Amino acid sequence: MEEFSRIRRLPPYVFALVGELKMRLRRQNVDIVDFSMGNPDIPTPAPIVEKLVEAAQKPVNHRYSLSRGIPNLRKAICARYERHYGVHLDPETEAIVTLGSKEGLAHLSLAMLEPGDVVLAPDPTYPIHKYAPVIAGADVRSVPIGPDRNFFEDLEAATRQAWPRPKVLFLCYPHNPTTEVTDLDFFQKVADFAKENKLWVIQDLAYADMVFDGYKAPSFLQARGAKDVGVEFYSLSKSYSMPGWRVGFCVGNSHLVHSLARIKSYLDYGMFQPIQIASTVALNGPEDDVIRIREIYRERRDRLVEGLNRIGWHTPSPKATMFVWARIPEEFRKMGSVEFAKLLLQEAHVAVSPGLGFGSYGDEYVRFALIENEHRTRQAISGMRRLLSGTAE
Repeated sequence: MEEFSRIRRLPPYVFALVGELKMRLRRQNVDIVDFSMGNPDIPTPAPIVEKLVEAAQKPVNHRYSLSRGIPNLRKAICARYERHYGVHLDPETEAIVTLGSKEGLAHLSLAMLEPGDVVLAPDPTYPIHKYAPVIAGADVRSVPIGPDRNFFEDLEAATRQAWPRPKVLFLCYPHNPTTEVTDLDFFQKVADFAKENKLWVIQDLAYADMVFDGYKAPSFLQARGAKDVGVEFYSLSKSYSMPGWRVGFCVGNSHLVHSLARIKSYLDYGMFQPIQIASTVALNGPEDDVIRIREIYRERRDRLVEGLNRIGWHTPSPKATMFVWARIPEEFRKMGSVEFAKLLLQEAHVAVSPGLGFGSYGDEYVRFALIENEHRTRQAISGMRRLLSGTAE
């Protein structure tokens, strides 16, 4: 049977190749320490859950909601931006609730893009930043990022070489998967570049609060003129450990927010209202739980990075996100990330995400998600030590 055209534009999901091997080994009763998926395992804070239960018991909350989110939730996200970043947002025109940031990114791409449009996206990057435009029919040009790259030189080159002229630039800082961080000066240069080149900017701030060692992640909207050229997505998935709740936001430029609201009004009726009420409590409440969750990830980061370096896998300690982006040890690098990830699974019984799944420039790396406890991390380090020393079974 012939594949539909949009499906043909989507390559085989690289992560599925490793996932299938992982499942096969588990069916053989092999114990896998799984760092492969960034799926937060920390329970959602009790006050948020309690508010959900309370709100769900009220029949009035069982009806259709608003596709752009209830007013109090939009006010809460705007208040948070005022507190954290000094950014003023109008909850009526500059904020919309999304079913997680992934849904919002995908539907905003559908609203903005048409076949033949050119989009600039980092490489490597989280797949939705590349494939939301692809699904919308656009063409994607890569802007390589990494410790040996000059972002603005690469951005200028990609813009100059693209035809037609690029329409949208996707960003994600703190960055998934590379864990790179940036500062407000960087965002100011992006905003200025976007205005000069008539580019829209879509910045994904999913890891706003997963920051360590005194680093504080800026918002793109803090840059002068940023609201003229773009929007930012924020999510409760990591900060409040609410991944399965699917609560995200798009804030910033009113034209883009309106466009997203317009297309969503045809596609959904918004999320279950008790979830929105509980999310409002989360955003308006004290941030003790956000700090506690961040500290758990910092401890996991320290344990994993210390262990990797101890066994000779030299890996820097990230300043943000819930990941460790590790360059494959030199003796295994020519294998590429997919084969190396398979080797880790088969010989060390450790699952990671191959860097190729995030883009061609990620193929010398694998990504660890900080979702395993101290005991399991030690178990993984032990297995990887045997592999790296050549003593694996």
